[in-house]
Amino acid sequence: MATIKPDIQLLDVGGQKLRTAVWRGKGTARPLLFFNGIGANLEMVAPLGEAMGDRSDVIVFDMPGIGGSPAAKMPYRPRTVGKWAMNILDQLGYADVDVMGISWGGGAAQQIARDYPDRVRSLVLLATSAGMVMVPGNISAISRMANPKRYIDPDYMMKNFETLYGDAADQSAVKHKNRIKAPSKQGYAYQLLAMLGWTSIYFLPFLKQPTLIMSGDRDHIVPLANARILKAAIPRSDLKIVKGGGHLFAVSRVHQVVPIIARFLDDHADDYIEGAAYST
Repeated sequence: MATIKPDIQLLDVGGQKLRTAVWRGKGTARPLLFFNGIGANLEMVAPLGEAMGDRSDVIVFDMPGIGGSPAAKMPYRPRTVGKWAMNILDQLGYADVDVMGISWGGGAAQQIARDYPDRVRSLVLLATSAGMVMVPGNISAISRMANPKRYIDPDYMMKNFETLYGDAADQSAVKHKNRIKAPSKQGYAYQLLAMLGWTSIYFLPFLKQPTLIMSGDRDHIVPLANARILKAAIPRSDLKIVKGGGHLFAVSRVHQVVPIIARFLDDHADDYIEGAAYST
């Protein structure tokens, strides 16, 4: 498959500028809005955007202080991320979308599905949890993940890759390293603060969207048990387990994962979400 280059622009969303990329798909399926993991720039999910190219457009943006987005003036919460996302969709001319999030981005995706059920038609949650109500990961992996050095020092990241992500530091790890841009300290800190005290557990039973939950059984950061919690809490959900997959299975095993995601989204392309409105 030929490499698909994304259209990248800096959009103003109410005073905050966000670097936004769109991988233009050849297909006519509903666009996919993707939320990245903590500290991750949009280039890290390029394999996903390219692999979905025959199906639909894929939209990704860098959080403030991450990748090419300027830092935020003040801390923000998941609901603010949702407002930014809807502003971006409006500027790009997208009405409704499917939403997918990985790790930190999975939390943002859950909040947005709750707040904008009229625009979020299906939900895909990868290697994520219900926030503060979760089964914690391996302490060794968590301590290394909290250290921004994993972005700044390539040797540190490669040395600890398997401990962090559950995948061997093979050629896929090298490619992953080459797509990384170190976040600013403020950007990284604000992303951590955004989810401080946050949980989706109280509203998950009321989500209307069909939801695909995927988890690797070797995820040291967000263990498989968290996917089972999400499956038990979300009414219209399916769980797929990636055997041998670590925290970054969506990137390291993109050709295994994308067909599962695409099939799920296509199966629910015409679903009508009855009563898609919540009081706030």
